[in-house]
Amino acid sequence: MVMDYLTPYLNHLTFERGLSKLTQENYARDIKILLENNDSYHLSLDTTKPANIRQLIAKLHGQGLGGKSISRMLSAWRGFFDYLVKHHQFTSNPCIGMRAPKTAKSLPQALSADQAVQLVDIKGDDLLSLRDHAILELFYSSGLRLAELVSLNFNTLDLANGTVTVTGKGNKTRIVPVGSHAIEAIQTWLTARASIANADEPALFITKQGKRITPRAIQYRLKEWSIKQGVNSDVHPHMLRHSFATHVLQSSGDLRAVQEMLGHANISTTQVYTHLDFQHLAKIYDQAHPRAKKR
Repeated sequence: MVMDYLTPYLNHLTFERGLSKLTQENYARDIKILLENNDSYHLSLDTTKPANIRQLIAKLHGQGLGGKSISRMLSAWRGFFDYLVKHHQFTSNPCIGMRAPKTAKSLPQALSADQAVQLVDIKGDDLLSLRDHAILELFYSSGLRLAELVSLNFNTLDLANGTVTVTGKGNKTRIVPVGSHAIEAIQTWLTARASIANADEPALFITKQGKRITPRAIQYRLKEWSIKQGVNSDVHPHMLRHSFATHVLQSSGDLRAVQEMLGHANISTTQVYTHLDFQHLAKIYDQAHPRAKKR
């Protein structure tokens, strides 16, 4: 009976709230953690109390889960119980007023401009190298999220105008500039893509089997290229997004433009990159100012 509530709620998220498939999957994963915990204590959803939620939060935190992840879970659980109160006559929402434990904020990691160029400048001419070159150039050129890049179809590109239409969080679309190096790499890839793509496959980036590439495959290939290209960092796709944002902000100082290109709903999310920029300036100051040098 407990699990019967989940499927209609996920349908509600998709068809009534218009949330993306990825967001729906994230909600499902977080809610299943709550449901599995309830099962282990023989609790039903309608008898779940605030004390049970606090106990689960403490358990997850004790297992090493950070405050940001727990906060995301709480948001998913709160939305689920709101739905149950509204549509299934539940009397209360046990997540109201609950807060995740605070954890120290960490700044996103970014490559230096030289490291980023070194990483994306792939010279191979085999099929996978041409594809991966286009992928990495587009990541760094346009600051896309991994899920956004994977979901791109080739008809979302407007290479003549140097733009790509991206569907981001909340199923919101935005148009993002594509740099000249990325355009050149994508054009080369499109020629190679034609030799393996199935006629009805719309995906921009595909495997040798002609199917849409998976996020895991991109993560794996990026790890391989970071080693081959001699970039000694634990590189992941989001690091290229961080690098894009940091380098554009350092050059332009235009926080609003960076916010727009990244697809952030709130400027406060983008402001983290001003801290990275300050670190960059502080490092230059320490190196250059006579009175800043340590004895």
